[in-house]
Amino acid sequence: MIKFTFCFCALFFLRVAVAAPAASSALSSPESSVASSVVSGTIVASSGVSSAVTASSVVPSSVTTSSIVLSSSVASTIVQEPSSTVIAAEPSATVPVISLDPNEPLIGDLQPIRGTLGAPLLGPTDPEIVEQNPDLLAPPTTDHGSIDNAKWPFSLSHNRLQTGGWARNQNIGQMPLATQLAGVNMRLEAGAVRELHWHSTSEWAYVLKGKTQVTSVDTEGRNFISTVGPGDIWFFPPGIPHSLQGTGDDPEGTEFILVFDDGAFSEDATFLVTDWLSHVPVEVLEKNLRVNASALAGIPAEELYIFPAALPGPDSSGVVSPQGVVPQSFTFPFSQVNATQLSGGSVKVVDTSTFPVAVTTSAAEVVVNPGAIRELHWHPTQDEWSFFIEGTGRMTIFGSQSNARTFDYQAGDIGYVPATFGHYVENTGNTTLRFLEIFKSDKFQDVSLAQVRMII
Repeated sequence: MIKFTFCFCALFFLRVAVAAPAASSALSSPESSVASSVVSGTIVASSGVSSAVTASSVVPSSVTTSSIVLSSSVASTIVQEPSSTVIAAEPSATVPVISLDPNEPLIGDLQPIRGTLGAPLLGPTDPEIVEQNPDLLAPPTTDHGSIDNAKWPFSLSHNRLQTGGWARNQNIGQMPLATQLAGVNMRLEAGAVRELHWHSTSEWAYVLKGKTQVTSVDTEGRNFISTVGPGDIWFFPPGIPHSLQGTGDDPEGTEFILVFDDGAFSEDATFLVTDWLSHVPVEVLEKNLRVNASALAGIPAEELYIFPAALPGPDSSGVVSPQGVVPQSFTFPFSQVNATQLSGGSVKVVDTSTFPVAVTTSAAEVVVNPGAIRELHWHPTQDEWSFFIEGTGRMTIFGSQSNARTFDYQAGDIGYVPATFGHYVENTGNTTLRFLEIFKSDKFQDVSLAQVRMII
């Protein structure tokens, strides 16, 4: 591998020298060619060692570090080896090389200082926010230029409190960068109902805790009822009516994340049955429902949204539809999917290849072990909406033209990365980091830096 790497680099830099005659004339000499090959060998050898984990989208930081050390030692050995015929000259470069100084997140007494840069705080500050965002207080020296804010904690969202539960929203009002996707965090007590409703967008959901019974009817009048638990998902296309209810499997009820394929989506803009009926003349309701006005006396004068109710029965107790059942399930047992085990964690993906009805949303559930990273990558055509379920991590987003910014995330935070922007996710804690990557796409796609290493 070392010999192959050295030869490959020599050929590569020979091609560069031929293709770019404007570079320093030293590149054309045998001595500088050898030196340039050695220096480039440091980089390529790093990729070579990393190739042992190219099947992994999650790699341990220790692997990356060791590959760099190995590459440096290989290069050092070659440079220092005596030769009776060739004396290696100093390599010629058109730009400075990167700094090897570490840029770890700050710990301990947090101050806006990196090496010789910055100065201690003198004025008032919020220590809890500083502790949660050390890379904003003292950014890595690799950060540069400007990237719009790519972090939003659900804890900062306004909460809509109802009898039986609550809901809080994130959209472009909280994070303007997130133009393609928006999210809602909702909680239902056992028995509580999120009333029958529908949206102008699709709805994708992931259950965090407890069990939720989902009911729906499609455009052909076919019924659907299914109960999903932690780690399971559901999906409803635009305009399909559905209701949600917390079951009694967990005495505390259920909590879940909802994702909508429009960054401007607002949970307060939902189409609700009670809201609609309260704005229809009574005589019209009489004709449409074929009942007397007295039968309509219990209709609420305003929307219910969330309300308490008796615990739901088993799925088998639902009303049987004469039109039959929906041909494609609106729920998917994602929790039962076996994750692909990688050297630094695991990943499992859901898209239309396994959940056909979810034609506008795909996702990955990623687990990163302590000290490991979700490798450097990008998504070719779709923005990524991330939700951090447990652990702590950080992500540097690269937006081209030397623009890069690092953000820190904790459980309950939302991240967002525009399409084509390079990024990684590093576990900065001592426990497992688990998060969702969600896309407005029927298929999951990403491009890893490791996949393109041999054409650099």
